[in-house]
Amino acid sequence: MKTFPLESITLEEAKKKQFDLIDTITANFTGEEMLSLGDLGVRSGTNKPYQTIKVEEVLADYFGAEKAVLVRGAGTGALRWGFISHLKAGDKVLVHDAPVYPTSLVSLETMGVEFIKANFNNIYDLERVLLENKGQLKSALVQYTRQKIEDSYEIGEVISKIKEIDEDTIIITDDNYAVMKVQKIGVELGADLSAFSLFKLLGPEGIGCLIGKKKLIEKVVKYNYSGGSQVQGYEAMEVLRGLTYAPVALAIQGEVNENLCKLLESGELEFIKGAVLANAQSKVLLIEFKEEIAEEILKEASKLGALPNPVGAESKYEFVPLFYRISGTFRKADSTLEKKMIRINPNRSGEKTIIRILKEAYKRVKESK
Repeated sequence: MKTFPLESITLEEAKKKQFDLIDTITANFTGEEMLSLGDLGVRSGTNKPYQTIKVEEVLADYFGAEKAVLVRGAGTGALRWGFISHLKAGDKVLVHDAPVYPTSLVSLETMGVEFIKANFNNIYDLERVLLENKGQLKSALVQYTRQKIEDSYEIGEVISKIKEIDEDTIIITDDNYAVMKVQKIGVELGADLSAFSLFKLLGPEGIGCLIGKKKLIEKVVKYNYSGGSQVQGYEAMEVLRGLTYAPVALAIQGEVNENLCKLLESGELEFIKGAVLANAQSKVLLIEFKEEIAEEILKEASKLGALPNPVGAESKYEFVPLFYRISGTFRKADSTLEKKMIRINPNRSGEKTIIRILKEAYKRVKESK
């Protein structure tokens, strides 16, 4: 199986991201403000908590964007508000010739937009579709991580080509599973909006971020005027605390993934046929067994301390490794893989723990037969 995982930043690059974020925080907050858990409610003059506004300013500054807003609904909510900021029924939206991520599909279908598909993996096909629809595309949705096994497109190249042919097309990037793992997110590469979940970045449950052009973000702020729509100050401060530790933790996770892949490909465990890294959707290790024992291995791995299912995909609750079935995308590509392949996300664990669980799980499976 040939995959094209996103290139993870190194540990040194992750440390720089952490240090740059702290530098940005100190440029926006006083020391006393940092020791506050955060305020509540629709304050007079701002209609939202003061601490939330300050955190949004930090996020905009850090990612080099005009404005940012924290929203409810995590990554799905951030994307939905991004769509609402500029789309209406009947508008044409450019998407990759692949299954649109289910939650985004629900948002767009209920809005009644028309999908225009192009193969982002083929820059010439993308150019053809853009020229055929020049002046007609209101928006383009570009997902940072892979939608199909064979996806290989560089998101920066896709964004540049869209803007080159029609600069008025509003580009929104789904940066879930990529933020703090890659060098630059969508808005840093020229997109108009970037949307992502902060629960996936060690933050609080259900909080998302939409960042980008001021005129679009201000619409979202206006639409979320009610008190119940506000992200409270204490939640915003949790966002910063989680985001601070995310890049280094994710870089270590990336290193462990790469080391494991090399170990298993070299024949470290005789019952494993092969291993490969893939973005499905987070960057994970796919392991194929020589026998059809995937389901049994997953059951035993859970008894040995591995997570049996994700919570928020790399959320603050997921520090032990995840042993899970392969994604629906991979099952559709080859139905036989479901019985022979699993995916592993090390989370905060090291290679030693993954190898130990694999060995013991396999031993238990064989003893039960």
